[in-house]
Amino acid sequence: MKTLVSLISLVAILLVALPGQLYKSGILELGTAFGALRWGVYVGGAAVLLILIQLIFMRKTTAWLSTGVALILALIAVAMPISLMVKAQSVPRIHDISTDLVNPPKFEAIVPLRKDAPNPVAYPGEETADQQRQAYPELVTQQYAQPVDQVFDAALATVHNLGWELANADKTLGLIEATHTTAWFGFKDDVVIRIEEKDQVSVLDIRSKSRVGQSDLGKNAERIHEFMDNLKSNLVTKG
Repeated sequence: MKTLVSLISLVAILLVALPGQLYKSGILELGTAFGALRWGVYVGGAAVLLILIQLIFMRKTTAWLSTGVALILALIAVAMPISLMVKAQSVPRIHDISTDLVNPPKFEAIVPLRKDAPNPVAYPGEETADQQRQAYPELVTQQYAQPVDQVFDAALATVHNLGWELANADKTLGLIEATHTTAWFGFKDDVVIRIEEKDQVSVLDIRSKSRVGQSDLGKNAERIHEFMDNLKSNLVTKG
């Protein structure tokens, strides 16, 4: 029983931990990788059930260290995919987030990089905008007292600090484009930042868009928040 429980727990954690890396390496299709995650939940749940049976009916012969390790692995295997499912239910099924919903910043240098992406480069339209307004009302155009050049330099420094792959930085046009590759599955999400002067203040808009997936699980909004927080720090430092 001890060996069986340990083996099932190991299989469960592998079903959860490996699909992301295998998809990133091009070995698994996305659908297969997500299917493995689901099986990880099932197998992990079975492992937890067996551990409970072991603790109830075979308490005297239980090897506590190995059982504890097996339980931790099984719980992780169950918890990680379920947390993603819960997150998916709590955010809208959109994958294109912009601080300007009327005139979203347009991708330029990124366009050829997305030629094979399932999600087209064009902004999806008012249905997406309406869902964003309800889910992320705080994501709006940002205004700064600093000159445009200073905001541009701080924004570019922020892109580098966050580890995004720079695709274009045109100070004349006030345009920065970059790609962020997620850690687990290696999803590539593209970002465009537009900086211009309006009414004697520097105005910044940022748009983040996933290349694959109907829902981004809130990742694009989180990325914009992270950028804004880091930009604010950079502006204070440079100021």
